[in-house]
Amino acid sequence: MKLKKQNLQESTDKIYDTIIVGGGAGGLSAGIYLQRYLLNTLIIDKGKARSFWMQELHNYLGLPPDTPGRSVLRQGKEHYLSIGGDILDAFVEEVIDEGETFAVRVKVGRNNSENYTFRAKYLIAASGIIDYLPALENMRNVYDYAGYNLHVCLICDGYGMADKKVGVFASTAGNAEVVFPLGWFTSEITLFTQGLFEVNDELRQKIQQQGYEIIETPVEQFLGEDHQMTGVELTDGGVIELEAGLISMGSKYHAEYLDTFDLEKKGGNLVTDKMARTSHPRIFAIGDLKVGLNQVVIAAADGALAATQIWRDIRRSQPPKASNTGVADYAYGFAPLAPQFWGEQNYQSPPELGDLGGFNQTK
Repeated sequence: MKLKKQNLQESTDKIYDTIIVGGGAGGLSAGIYLQRYLLNTLIIDKGKARSFWMQELHNYLGLPPDTPGRSVLRQGKEHYLSIGGDILDAFVEEVIDEGETFAVRVKVGRNNSENYTFRAKYLIAASGIIDYLPALENMRNVYDYAGYNLHVCLICDGYGMADKKVGVFASTAGNAEVVFPLGWFTSEITLFTQGLFEVNDELRQKIQQQGYEIIETPVEQFLGEDHQMTGVELTDGGVIELEAGLISMGSKYHAEYLDTFDLEKKGGNLVTDKMARTSHPRIFAIGDLKVGLNQVVIAAADGALAATQIWRDIRRSQPPKASNTGVADYAYGFAPLAPQFWGEQNYQSPPELGDLGGFNQTK
C-alpha cells in the first residue's frame, strides 16, 4: 500500500518484519522477496535513486539495451505493491536500536513536513550513493548531458566509449587514475583536472607515457545538443572537441542514519558477509553502500540474498505453520529432495528440514 499522511497511523502502531531504506533496484528486489516470504515489509524511499538517472541500462540480462532505469524502478514498485508491500515517500533521519526492534524516525513531506516513527525487527540499508558532478555555475548545463554520453560508470559504459575521443573529469589525483582502465577501450583520452588538484610528477609521467593529454584549465561549460556532449569550453575561451565524457569525482553515501552504529567499513563502504549482513546481526546493506561492484544487477541480487537470510532468521525463531491436524505441513511424510529442487550445488548434505532453497554453508 502506498502510505500517505492520511493513513500513516495504523502503520506506526505495527512492527514490521523489515524496513528497507531506499527504493532503488536493490530495495525493491529485497521487498519483493520478503513479501513473497509472507513477511511484512515497509520501503521508505526519498526518491531519485541512482538508477533513476540512467537513460539506458546496457548490462541487465533480459532487458532491451535502451531500457531507462526509471522504467525498471516503476515496474519494480508496481510488482512490490501488488503483493502487499507498504511504501512511503520520506526521508529517514535516525535509526535507534531498541533491542528486539529498530525505531526508524522519518520526515514526511518537503513543505509542512511531519515526523513519524516506524518499527521493525530488521533493517536493510539500500539508500545507495549519488555521484558528484562538475560544479559549474550553470548546473543545468551538466544535467543536459549527464547520463547520456557524459558517463559516471566505466564498467557500465566503457563499451560505449570504445575508440572515441573521451574527456575524463576528475577531482583528485586518485580519481584521475581511471584513465588507465579506460585505456582498454580507447586511446584518445584527455584528463581535465578542472583546476581542483595538482598532478604530481609521477602521475603526469604515467599519463604522458600513454599518450593522453592533461588540461588543467577549469571548464566553463559543456558543448553539444540533444543531450549529446560534443566538447567543452574552457574558462580561457579554448574549446576541446570530445565524443564522450567520463566523470570520476567520487560519490556521496546516503547512510547518515547509520552513523550511531559502529558498523565495520572499508573506506566508505559497509562490510558485509555473503548474505549482505553487516557487523550488526539485524542490519543488512545492499547495492552501492556495501563493498562490491556498483551495478544494478548486483544490487537486485543483493536484495534477494538479504531477504532470504532475514526469512531464515525469522523462520528459525518461530514455530512452523501447522495443518488442520496440528502437524507441521512439511514435516509429515517429508522426504529429502534432489539438489535441483532446493537450489544447492556442490552439496555435501541435504538441507535442514524445511530449508528448501538455501546455501547450507551459511547455516
